[in-house]
Amino acid sequence: MMEERQLNLFDLLDEPDFILHSQVFPQAESDEIEYKSAQGGLPRALWETYSSFANTSGGIIVLGIVEKKNQFIVEGLSAEQLTKLQKDFWNQINNKKNTSINILNNDNVKVWNISGKDVLAFYIPQGSRTQKPVYLTENPFNNTYKRNYEGDYRCTDDEVRRMMADADLSFQPDGRILEGYTMDDFDPNSLKQYRQILSSSKPGHPWLALDDKEFLTQLGGYRTDRKTQKAGPTVAGMLMFGKNLSIIDEECCPKFFPDYREYFSDNPDDRWTDRVYADGTWETNLFQFYRTVWPKLSSRLPKPFLLSHGQRIDETPAHEALREAFVNSLVHTDYSAPGNIVIECRLETFIFSNPGTLLVTLEQYYAGGVSQCRNISLQKMFMMIGSAEKAGSGVGKILSGWSNAHWRRPYLFVESKPDRLELHLPMLSTIPEDTLIELRSLFGDVVDSLGKDELMVLSTCQIEGGITNQRLQYLVDRHKTEITKLLQELCRDKFLISENKARWTTYHLNKDYGVNADGSKQGSSNEGSSNEDSSNEDSSNEGSLNEDSLNEDSSKQDSSKQGSSKQGSSKQGSSKQGTIPQKLKREDLIQLIKEVCKDEYKSLEEIAKQVDRKAKYLSDEVLPIMIQNGDLTKLHPDNHPSQKYKSAN
Repeated sequence: MMEERQLNLFDLLDEPDFILHSQVFPQAESDEIEYKSAQGGLPRALWETYSSFANTSGGIIVLGIVEKKNQFIVEGLSAEQLTKLQKDFWNQINNKKNTSINILNNDNVKVWNISGKDVLAFYIPQGSRTQKPVYLTENPFNNTYKRNYEGDYRCTDDEVRRMMADADLSFQPDGRILEGYTMDDFDPNSLKQYRQILSSSKPGHPWLALDDKEFLTQLGGYRTDRKTQKAGPTVAGMLMFGKNLSIIDEECCPKFFPDYREYFSDNPDDRWTDRVYADGTWETNLFQFYRTVWPKLSSRLPKPFLLSHGQRIDETPAHEALREAFVNSLVHTDYSAPGNIVIECRLETFIFSNPGTLLVTLEQYYAGGVSQCRNISLQKMFMMIGSAEKAGSGVGKILSGWSNAHWRRPYLFVESKPDRLELHLPMLSTIPEDTLIELRSLFGDVVDSLGKDELMVLSTCQIEGGITNQRLQYLVDRHKTEITKLLQELCRDKFLISENKARWTTYHLNKDYGVNADGSKQGSSNEGSSNEDSSNEDSSNEGSLNEDSLNEDSSKQDSSKQGSSKQGSSKQGSSKQGTIPQKLKREDLIQLIKEVCKDEYKSLEEIAKQVDRKAKYLSDEVLPIMIQNGDLTKLHPDNHPSQKYKSAN
């Protein structure tokens, strides 16, 4: 379970030196680690960090380590200091005038001996929804802290109020009755269309016979307060079915602005290729936004031909996962927080971003089974038409649906200042074939002997350009401390290079793997090295090599490979493999690819093998030109993960 793999450094009592000299206790503070000197007693700043860890994602405070000239030095604490510090700590944490709540127990405080010196460590867990805000003194305003990459920061009054609202389980944010609103503020077309969908999915449902006011009352869109007898539309009713001008009124949700964007270009500076937002051409509410955007999102997924009981099934588990992620973003948004909902559809990923905080811990989020929704009535409205889950099964459906498609695991970013959640659903194979080709080219045949976790680390590094310990916690089924050891072993074996940046450590692929002291490349039995050389020459020379060099290379290869051409042919599936010159004019390479693809559609990896070139070089430098010139056609019109190519003529 994810919960068992999260930060729990107190498992490392037998490895004190490892604790200090590792990503767990790195030679730099992070968003999870804070070092403090305690020579003058219990530092006052400890309580600010206590508040920030409790209100964010938890972390560890270590007393007895000090920073000097950008280096962390173990000062150590005497037995008398340790006794006094612990006594003062427990006295102050249980004093309501000092802290609002004590969320620690005895197991959260430990003494470590590092290099013969004792330090005192406090593990601060993340506070629960009802415990937040955890603040100092008796006043939450100006005394509540959160954590980000820069350290502890003081929360604004609005942030504190939102935490207090989330903690009050008796208050339902989207159930608030709106002053001065009437049935005229609802969009009649949205209500009519919703009824039609409900009638199709649940024909004969008794609510369908009710008038609009009673129908909305059953859904939570209209409410009467029992105590005051005040009645009217609710925030949920307006968000789902309201007219846009009524929604963005100061009384309701003035920051409401759902935004869908399509980006089908690799250039981050390019504008979107399609966008859906409140441009005045449609009645912008959540129901219409969902109806408009969902077909665009679902069209990006492949729809394999599936049969069940003789009937075709157009939706796959990936479709269900994508819809769940979309609806989750709408029903879990904090509509009082700054910012707006942004849904992005990119070539190889979906991104769902919305304002608000996570009401459960990350461990609970990934483990599933815990349902805590900020907007209960909105969730109910989507559930009635089969577009949402309850009972904490939504995240499980997202993870399993993406796993069913053999795509990389979805991951959630939790941001603060301002509070925001960002869920990424990458449409990338767990370990794409072209990534394996790249890794073999860089590291040689040793790649095939690596374990699945090691391979996952390297492939993620290659795809994303770098990796962190935190990112790997949601990709590799290991404890955080085991991931640290894994990263250190890969650094020791020179597969990775670590780079410390302020409060974070990033790991990159070692591009100089196998390079001798004189700068020359070590010998390798894999073909990746020659492929790399050839791709570079193809790319840089643009076909300027003369015929003499081409003939010379061809004759050398012909004489050296006569005895192995059959073997190479059976291995690669082409008689051309093993006799292709490593130096080719661009037009000759294009002609060769056209010949390889003339009879059937072939994948990038198949083409790369048969023309003896790197897949990345072909995809970046050659195939786009051939497609643009009409030499190749694509099996799928978009950037499909199973894309294949065939000669146009």
